[in-house]
Amino acid sequence: MVTSTRKSWLKWAIWATVALALLAGAGKAMKARQAKQTLADEAAAALRVPTVFELTPHDVVTVRNRSLVQVVDIAGTVRAVNTAAVKAKVAGEVQGLQVREGDRVSAGQVLGRVDTTEFQARVQQADEQAQAAAAQVTIAQRAFSNNQALVNQGFISATALDTSASNLAAAQATHRAAVAALDIARKSLADTALRSPIAGQVSTRLVQNGERVAVDARVLEVVDLTAMELEVAVTPADATQLKTGQTAQVDVEGLAAPVDATVARISPAAQAASRSVLVYLKLKPQPGLRHGLFAKGSVRTGVLNGLSAPASSVRNDKPQPYVQWVKPAADTATGGPTPGSQIVHQTIKITGQGNWTPGNGAQTERYVILDSIADNSMIISGTAGFMQEKTAVRLVNTAAKQP
Repeated sequence: MVTSTRKSWLKWAIWATVALALLAGAGKAMKARQAKQTLADEAAAALRVPTVFELTPHDVVTVRNRSLVQVVDIAGTVRAVNTAAVKAKVAGEVQGLQVREGDRVSAGQVLGRVDTTEFQARVQQADEQAQAAAAQVTIAQRAFSNNQALVNQGFISATALDTSASNLAAAQATHRAAVAALDIARKSLADTALRSPIAGQVSTRLVQNGERVAVDARVLEVVDLTAMELEVAVTPADATQLKTGQTAQVDVEGLAAPVDATVARISPAAQAASRSVLVYLKLKPQPGLRHGLFAKGSVRTGVLNGLSAPASSVRNDKPQPYVQWVKPAADTATGGPTPGSQIVHQTIKITGQGNWTPGNGAQTERYVILDSIADNSMIISGTAGFMQEKTAVRLVNTAAKQP
């Protein structure tokens, strides 16, 4: 009996131990689940807290009333006002050409010659023919005078005198033709000299001594660097804004400092191929200016006043251009930053553009006149990049660095 009772007790003890172990495991599992849930809740709560981006003074710019300088951008080639091509006026072999690129020449200076042997012979031939024609005139004149005396004395008829007069007239015409031929031969001989039409410097030498050239063949090119201009092609819309006398500054390749320029001439006709208008700007004399250099710059055409901001701060990735406005939590009259400021994509309208130079050695930047935005509104600069709407922001320093 005692043994049976003991066995029953042991059975219940084992079951009780197992039940307690199961209860303990269930409790631990529940505590672990509760801990994980707590961590998940804390993480979700952290995600629900809005991220606040910090903006530095270089990330924002203030919309203000500024006076923008309206300009027309230009680019073209520097050219000498006076240029000339030394051409061969007669065909032949080039001789005595000594000047080269960079040499200075004066107006009328003989720079070389075409071989004169043939032309000297032609002059001699024409001269001999002119002398022979002069002798024929003398003979015809003497015969006419004699016949005229005989007619007066009645020894010959008037018909013979008319024949003598005709012979004299023919001889005189032949003499005049021979003299004209002599003049042509002398001019051809004079044209063998290669003379510079202007004073300047030789820019190109196209022929070497001993080469045979044809009529109108280019031998040398001469440029005068004392007067330089810039030839640019502009659109018809830009041409309407340009007038003679307007000032400009251009950067010429190779020169460290910009060169002052003035609009001198505007072509009255557009180019047939490009429909562009040629404009010529007179350049202020500057050491280092060379014929053929590339230059670019801008012509000042006027001044435009209005609320403006850098053109780089205007975004165009939506149907309408917009700026990223730092809207304060409390919409104050000044639009300044307040705690809880956030980004708003404010649609704007551009009514004009021009250049703005902040001063203190800062570079000139393109600004645009904005509509539909208040004065002193703070917007994100172009260097800060894109930010989603309703993004919470705050300024590290409330005084933004403004031009």
